[in-house]
This record gives sequence, structure tokens and C-alpha cells, in this order.
Amino acid sequence: MDRRVVGWGEIGENRGSAGSCHSCSVPLVGIDREMAKMIEILLVVLTIAVAAVGVVLLRTHGSAGGAPDDHFHRSLAQMMEQQQQLVGKVDGLAQHQAASMGALKDSVHVSQTKLSAELGQHLEQVKEKVGVNLTDAARATAASLGELTQRLEALAKAQANIADLSQQVVSLKHVLDDKQARGVFGEMQLNDLVADALPASAYEFQRVLSNGRRADCLIDLPNPPGPIVIDAKFPLSSYSAMLSADSDADRARHARQLGADTKKHINDIADRYILVGETADSALMFIPSEAVYAELHAHHPSVIELSHRRKVFIVSPTTMMATLTTVRAVLRDVQMREQAGLIQVEVVAMMHDITRLLERVGKLEGHFDLAQRDLRNIRISADKVASRSGKIEALELTEAESTSDALPYAREHSAT
Repeated sequence: MDRRVVGWGEIGENRGSAGSCHSCSVPLVGIDREMAKMIEILLVVLTIAVAAVGVVLLRTHGSAGGAPDDHFHRSLAQMMEQQQQLVGKVDGLAQHQAASMGALKDSVHVSQTKLSAELGQHLEQVKEKVGVNLTDAARATAASLGELTQRLEALAKAQANIADLSQQVVSLKHVLDDKQARGVFGEMQLNDLVADALPASAYEFQRVLSNGRRADCLIDLPNPPGPIVIDAKFPLSSYSAMLSADSDADRARHARQLGADTKKHINDIADRYILVGETADSALMFIPSEAVYAELHAHHPSVIELSHRRKVFIVSPTTMMATLTTVRAVLRDVQMREQAGLIQVEVVAMMHDITRLLERVGKLEGHFDLAQRDLRNIRISADKVASRSGKIEALELTEAESTSDALPYAREHSAT
């Protein structure tokens, strides 16, 4: 029984220590309550068993017809004493169980308090992190909104600039509707192309010819072919009318007008700017529009044929750059021809210098050969000195040898 009581106490202590587990505190309390009930039931059962044994003994002695003897009374007293001891142990076990329950409750309370503190601390940390993250997110959102606002403002400005540019384009279109304005535009584009491609000494703008005509640009080429005139023409009105025509008949009519206007420009240039003995036998008509140039070459073969026959060649900005590049190469070739005599004299002088240089190199080579022979002789003398130094060192190392062997060597050394 003592061992049994100790076992229950150990179980109670183990349960009390296990009660520190947060997740098991409620189930352990229920188990301890069930154990207390079992102890009470066991106590009642033992009391009933002792009483039953006493009744059985009394009936046994009564049936035997005799009075209870001393042995029976002692047995009954022992049983009562054991019952009292058992009751005391059960009461001690109950008290121990109650103490274990109190310790378990205290442990559970401490664990719950600690858990609450940890949860509160963790919640504070989470709250702090969430606050920091929300602050950072708010700052990033504000920065993004600021950048977005700046970009929207930039887009608004760009849209305003595009609107202004559209108005300027429309204004430019109306400006080019005027014939004189188109002429000025073509001359400015021609001036820029020529100034970028040729040296300033190779061209002249607004050159007055002997017949009183003023050329837009005169490129000074040597004979042949001689100076060539470039005149800027821009037949835009008939071309624009052709593009905006609503019917095929109107489009064909404006196309014919474009061909007629271009042929008139070709004939005017040929009559005004091709002068025998003063200019080249050909001229260039510059059209500052790739679209008009392509239209003439694609759908007006008669215009191109007339230009070839009158030697007035039509050029656009792209073909004008190619032509000016060829002219620059021709001018460079002419300059090379003019300087050919001077170059030849310089080449002859350079050949004399090369001959003189070869002679001096030969002399220097002879000096090098002589120096090499002197170095070879110096090397031989140095080797002899090194050999004699070795012999002297060997003589010092053999001082322990006999004098008779050293004297002949000294005579031989002095003789050499």
C-alpha cells in the first residue's frame, strides 16, 4: 500500500510538471478529477469489504454456537486497525492529490501568464513591423504618386507641344502654298546641302551670269565640263492638287499639269543657265521633295526624257548629296593634278635623301662591324685574364703541397 501511494504521488507530481505544457493543462485537470473520484470509490469499496468480512465472521461464530473468542476479537481489531490505516493512507493520497492539483493549477497559471506575456510581446513586435511596413509602403506609394504626377505633367506638356507643332505644321503647309515662299524654302535647303558637302571656294550662291540671270548656285568646276548651275524648283501646287483630287479624272488632270509645269521649268533652266563658253553644257534642277521626285520618275517618263534631251538633270535631296560627293571627288582630283609637278619634285628630292640615308647607313654598319671586332678582342682578353685568375686561385689552394712541386710551377708561370 505504501508503494502504491508513492506511485500515485509520483504520478501526481509528473502530472504537475506536465501541467507546464500550455496545450495539455485542461486535459490534465480533468484526469486529476477522475482520479480523485476513483480514490473515493476505492475508499467506500474497502469500507464495505471490511464490514462484510466482519459480518461473515460474526455469522460463522454464531452458527458454531459459541461466543466469540479472543482470537476473533483480535482479528476483528486488526482488520479495523488496517481499515483505519487504509483510510489514513487514502486521506493522505487525497491530500497529496489536492496538493498536486494546486501545484498544477499554479504551474498552469504561470504558463498562461508567461504565454500571455510572450504573445503580447510578439503582438507588439508584429504591430511594430506592420507599422513600419505600412509607413514604408505609404512613403513608396507617395513617391510613386509623385513620380506619376511628374510624368503626367510631362505628358501634358508634350501633348501641348504636339498641339503647337501640329499648328505649326498646318501653318507651314499654308506657307508653302505661296510660290515665292516655296522658292525660298528650296533655295535654303539647297544652300545647306551644298555648304555641308563642298568647300567654300568651290561654289557661289546667287551668281549673276553674263545674260543678267541670277543662278541659285554655281559650282566652279574646271573645264571640262566647266561651271555648272543648280536652280531650285518646287512644283508643289499641282502635286498637292493631284493628291487631294476626289476622282480619277481630276487626278489625271492635275498629273498632266504637274508634268507641264516641270517641263516649263526644264526649258527655262536650259535657256537661262546653259551658256556656251561660260557655263557647262548641262545644268541641275533641284526639287526639295523626294515625293515629287519619285512621282516624276515613276509616272512622267516624257518629263525625264525632256530633261535628258535638254541636259537639265533633275535631282532630289538624296541624289543631290550623291552628286555633290562626286563633285567633291572631281575637285580633289583636279587639285592633285595641279600639284602633280610639285609632288614630283618633292619625290625626286626624297629619293636623293633616301640615297644619302643608305650611304650613311652603310658607313654606320662599317662602324658597327669594327666595334664588333673590338668587342670580340676584348672578350678574348677577358677570357685570358679569367683563366690566369683561376690558375692563381688553384695555386693558393695547394699551398700545403711540397716546395719542390711549387717552384717549377712558379718558374713556368713567370716564363709565361
